[in-house]
Amino acid sequence: MSGVRRLRIAVACAVLLASAGAAYAQFGFGFRGDSNAAARYPPADRSDRAFSFCRIQYTSVRREPSGGGWRTDYPYGEINLMIRLSELTKTSVPFESARRPTHYVVRLTDEALFECPMTMASDVGTVGLSSAEAAQLQLYLLKGGFLWVDDFWGSAAWDQWSREIAKVLPPSQYPIEDIPLSDPIFSSQFIVTAVPQITNIGFWRRSRGRETSERGPDSEHVNFRAIRDSHGRIMVVMTHNTDIADSWEREGEDPGFFYQFSPNGYALGINVLLYAMTH
Repeated sequence: MSGVRRLRIAVACAVLLASAGAAYAQFGFGFRGDSNAAARYPPADRSDRAFSFCRIQYTSVRREPSGGGWRTDYPYGEINLMIRLSELTKTSVPFESARRPTHYVVRLTDEALFECPMTMASDVGTVGLSSAEAAQLQLYLLKGGFLWVDDFWGSAAWDQWSREIAKVLPPSQYPIEDIPLSDPIFSSQFIVTAVPQITNIGFWRRSRGRETSERGPDSEHVNFRAIRDSHGRIMVVMTHNTDIADSWEREGEDPGFFYQFSPNGYALGINVLLYAMTH
């Protein structure tokens, strides 16, 4: 790694640690999770074309321990990530008010889906897609859209997700592949040398910070997988056996959790967002 790259990473990490750590000591920033937050749908007359984070609203057909369906990590996962994106890159992030970036929830059958430069869904080991949802998601992805799915653990959750995404992108044409760390997605801005296993903060507290595999031996290995289009562009990113978004959502709730997970979680998150916006 070059000296310039090392310096960039060191400065970025210092900014993250100093800003969140100092603010935590002062008044408890970052924002804390709220599983009861109302879904914020895009306005019908939306005219702006600025970057905005879109979370997919889906129907759950099964349950996972500690899962919350489509609401998992909503809304402060995206709020905190977009704040850090605005601080650490030159991306123009729209804010509705101080420290409150614009973000939306979209249904897969909404036309608003096509206004989203990237989308994210968590706890996708519970998802069930209708034929109409699968067809529209396929159209969105093949027209240049991007989907990141995160926070699903173990073989049962993987089997459920892989069956559902096969309705969208048949594996005979669009196989799922493991992405090596040499891929450009891992160096969009920061050099990521390992995909971190990040647990939810409740599990972290119960294990006193010593364990990160939420399903024991069934989730001990972190997987970063993807589906590419016919030109090699990544359309779907899958972070399996890790909860990257909790490192954003929960950054202000415990300094120990922040220092252990958030810098690495933000480095990966910003890299993925920059890749989605430039490919």
